[in-house]
Amino acid sequence: MDSIEALIAHIQAFSGSAKDLNHLQSLLNQADESLQPLSSRLAPFLEQLDPSTHSLGYLYLLEARTSGQILREQASDIILTVAKFINSCSAEQIHLAPEKFISVCRRFKEQLLLLQVPIQGIAPMRTAIRKLRPSSEHLTTLHPDFLLLCLLAKCYKAGLSILDEDIFEVDQPRDFFLYCYYGGMINIGQKRFRKALEYLHNAVTAPMTVLNAIAVEAYKKYVLVSLILTGQVPSFPKYTSSVAQRNLKSNAQPYVDLANSYGTGKMSELESCLETNMEKFKTDSNLGLVRQVLSSLYKRNIQRLTQTYLTLSLQDIANTVQLENSKQAEMHVLQMIQDGEIFATINQKDGMVSFHEDPEQYKTCEMIEHIDGSIQRIMTLSKKLSSMDELISYDPTYLAKAGRERSRFDIDDFDSVPQKFM
Repeated sequence: MDSIEALIAHIQAFSGSAKDLNHLQSLLNQADESLQPLSSRLAPFLEQLDPSTHSLGYLYLLEARTSGQILREQASDIILTVAKFINSCSAEQIHLAPEKFISVCRRFKEQLLLLQVPIQGIAPMRTAIRKLRPSSEHLTTLHPDFLLLCLLAKCYKAGLSILDEDIFEVDQPRDFFLYCYYGGMINIGQKRFRKALEYLHNAVTAPMTVLNAIAVEAYKKYVLVSLILTGQVPSFPKYTSSVAQRNLKSNAQPYVDLANSYGTGKMSELESCLETNMEKFKTDSNLGLVRQVLSSLYKRNIQRLTQTYLTLSLQDIANTVQLENSKQAEMHVLQMIQDGEIFATINQKDGMVSFHEDPEQYKTCEMIEHIDGSIQRIMTLSKKLSSMDELISYDPTYLAKAGRERSRFDIDDFDSVPQKFM
């Protein structure tokens, strides 16, 4: 290619049909290496192109433009340029060079973090994901970047818009680990602990041949969320990799100690463990979650009382669960009633708490809709699994491997499929 001007002319001329685009991509690939050293001079040429019509050519120039050093005072202009491109570009054209599109989006994220304005990247990055992926069931390498921006901006609900879509196809293991870890954190931010536990569980139990730092950090939060939600940390399921089963606990010893202290039901032991490992929890940025673990032990001890007593004074509750006074006991009980964690009434006159049975009869319209929605989701998942099983059963690589290993196993060696609780 003789000059950038000539390349611009070719981009303007060959951005129409699929045949023209294939020819244009060949020209762009030839010119790509020579564009990199000219990164600081490409901005005026980008203005000659329409990002919606000339998406492929614009992408090559933009990738070269963002590959060089970007001064802090230039970062705002780069952010605006990339955001405009993402919003208006043709998905069909960027699919011809997905690696360059990913590169541009990653540099976009870096500039957002440099200027500490992650919120400005949430909408464009969500658009980028939807244009890049083949379907909503596909995990792209941009998913973790988008979730990180949501976390840093504390826009958790924006993250849920992507997290609530079921994922069945994954290209890179690291993307999956980060997606699950960030997904767990976003659900923690929304106090959706059951959903958070599901994401963290997937990160902890995903196949791995060597231990990775993401799984270790996920396990730490997995322990804390398990204690908050259920009061105990479940054993590793059998399908967890041997690497994870051997190493995760030893790499998260303070959290294992916290779980053991929690299991005693004694607040004094739990507080002592917190004091001993305070600096470690702070370093891991988990101190806030640890404090919620402490609060949950009060709640769990109060819940145990409902299994033994029909009525109990607020002062007795405070004494039993090691709260300072009856006022604190009243605050905990009221919050638990509001959250639906216990069913009780407080007589303000004599300070007595009366515990009741769960009033839910499972016959309201809302409950029926909830059950129906769960059934429909299970049926959809069942069809998807059947389809995937059929595809695998015809895969030559799988058939060859299964044939070689069939003689090594008896049918009784295989566990039943683990059930996933709703």
